[in-house]
Amino acid sequence: MPSVFRFFSVFPLWLLHIIGCVLGWVAFAVSGVYRKRFLANAALAGYSFAQVRAAVGHAGRMVAELPRLWLGAPVPVRIEGEPSVEQAWAAGRGVIFLTPHLGCFEMSAQAIATRWSAQRGPITVLYRPARQAWLAKVMETARNRPGMQAVPTTLAGVRQMIKALRRGEAVGLLPDQVPPEGLGVWSPVFGKPAYTMTLAARLALQTGATVLLVRCEREPMGRGFVMYAEPLPQPLDADLETAVRQVNEAMEHVIRQCPGQYLWGYGRYKQPRAEAPAVEASS
Repeated sequence: MPSVFRFFSVFPLWLLHIIGCVLGWVAFAVSGVYRKRFLANAALAGYSFAQVRAAVGHAGRMVAELPRLWLGAPVPVRIEGEPSVEQAWAAGRGVIFLTPHLGCFEMSAQAIATRWSAQRGPITVLYRPARQAWLAKVMETARNRPGMQAVPTTLAGVRQMIKALRRGEAVGLLPDQVPPEGLGVWSPVFGKPAYTMTLAARLALQTGATVLLVRCEREPMGRGFVMYAEPLPQPLDADLETAVRQVNEAMEHVIRQCPGQYLWGYGRYKQPRAEAPAVEASS
């Protein structure tokens, strides 16, 4: 499989996106469970299928573009909202970049690393290691690149994120990822309770870091990506559960800006899996 990844890594982005779009629609057609979840999640947020049908193809594009993003030549990316990022750096307490499962969230961290790591240090990103050994190795190699350090969803990984923030550096994570049982709280997302990680809010509350919302949208015809950055609508409350709800509301805000590239088929409302506690912020 690594050889297959390397083979596709040399494909132009526009071709990978065409292949991915086809794969996305095939998956939508053949998997009744996925299709039902996609439609139910979109409807819960108030969208008809016509309004978010583009997201079917974008789910496939997300998979098809990974070989190029991880192993291939750099792709064009434009950053909107640089003043918000510079203001966050100026506060001097580190920056927490939050993005939902929308567009090319892989490119968000790469864009931040390329633009700011030389002056501000690397961005530390949290990821869940793949179960397949070959894919885990590819992920580790691809994500640990100049200006970017990937850490696993373990206590040691979280400690590395805290240390990075206390050095005034940046961290990035997807707060709409469902955590293991015991590492989250039930909090509404589009009006329905969803098991939500507390990590994002804890990092901000414990370190005083500035939180920024980002999303990285795909441009048409494989022309590249645009990353948007903006501050939180309001500071996080000192109460943890209130802060978690605010993070969910912030993710809703980001998703509504580009619903056609959100992963509506993601199991956001699933029950958390039972797992030994491994991810929790500590001082």
